[in-house]
Amino acid sequence: MISKAKKVLSSDLVKVFSYTGLSTLIKLITSYITIKVVANIIGPAGVALVGQLQNFTAIFTTIGAGGINNGVVKYVSEYKNDETRLKKYLSNGFKLTIYFSGITGLFLIFLATYLSRWILFEEKYYYLFILFGLSLILLSLNNFFLSVLNGFKEFKKFVTINIFTNIISLLFTIILVWLYNLTGALIALVTYQGFILIITLFYLRNKKWFSKELWTSWDKNIVKKYFSYTLMAFVTALTVPVSQLLIRGYIIKEYSIVEAGFWEGINKISAMYLMFITTSFSVYYLPKLSEINDNETLKKEVFKTYKIITPLIFVTLLLIYLLKDFVINILFTKEFYPMKDLFFWQLLGDFFKVSSWLLAFIMVAKSMTKLFISTEIIFSVLLVGLSYYLININGLIGATQSYCINYFVYFLTMIFIFRYKFYKTT
Repeated sequence: MISKAKKVLSSDLVKVFSYTGLSTLIKLITSYITIKVVANIIGPAGVALVGQLQNFTAIFTTIGAGGINNGVVKYVSEYKNDETRLKKYLSNGFKLTIYFSGITGLFLIFLATYLSRWILFEEKYYYLFILFGLSLILLSLNNFFLSVLNGFKEFKKFVTINIFTNIISLLFTIILVWLYNLTGALIALVTYQGFILIITLFYLRNKKWFSKELWTSWDKNIVKKYFSYTLMAFVTALTVPVSQLLIRGYIIKEYSIVEAGFWEGINKISAMYLMFITTSFSVYYLPKLSEINDNETLKKEVFKTYKIITPLIFVTLLLIYLLKDFVINILFTKEFYPMKDLFFWQLLGDFFKVSSWLLAFIMVAKSMTKLFISTEIIFSVLLVGLSYYLININGLIGATQSYCINYFVYFLTMIFIFRYKFYKTT
């Protein structure tokens, strides 16, 4: 037992958890303070509007980056010791990021009034979309450079930049919410990330790969490879946030914006504790899977990660459920007490979600584009359909019941797909 514990503690995954632990802790603290301040000042209705804008910015952050960030992680990890190939992948990724973010930013600026009316239900917020369009190229370049660091497994620099990101986010949000209430929260959401590029560039200034020419000629084969990641990322960007927009809009239409605020609140709680898992997935798991070329090693890596992650997430979810009253008091206000009924199904859904991610990441690492796109579309449509149906029958709790059912079916589907992959040679 002791030897097994030592083996687990010495594993790369646990080392990454230790690297990302401080960053995650700071992000949890900053997220807590942000949510608490925002919830106290603007209430459930304001939280629902912030959620609307967050989903929208998530979509266009992905589009603005060309959807290639996971591809950058994969190819830098794969060719970091091949200087010639690495330079080509970096150059083409950099140029794709510039072009995608520039075109997307102009789109946001020109359609600002229409987008304001569609996303935030009033035209008066048009300036938010202009600000977001202007800052998108800075945000996209920052994400590109962070993906390069991730591919090189420079965990400490990656974590340090994320710490600064969280602190700046906190300062931006608190100051602007304090001064301008809901408007301040919305402005902070679309502007703060652009400023992080300055910090990232400071950390990269002496990097050998960064000092080289990043604007060489196009390579059609490399662009084609990146576009497979573009397709996967765009599908994710146009399914997950869009499905949340549709579900939130349906709750607002059938019930009220306050009810939508309760649903947004439970999603915020999920996001806070899942960030510890997802950060380590992005920093360690994706590059690791990308490096592995044989089926047996891939299977061992996935099973090893399950042994570490599954007990951790189970204990975390159980504690959150038992302490749900305390969690609501800490994160929100008494106005959010009706949210208690949503915890069980949401937490159970989160367990299946994390369990399915461990397998789903293989599709990204191995460029299984068609399979990834098919499953993303199918299960996003299923989530929206189930939500509409169960919300009509059971009320707001139906939104979390559908979330749980959807990810349970997704988990079973991933098992079915990768069981064949892992055991087809036996």
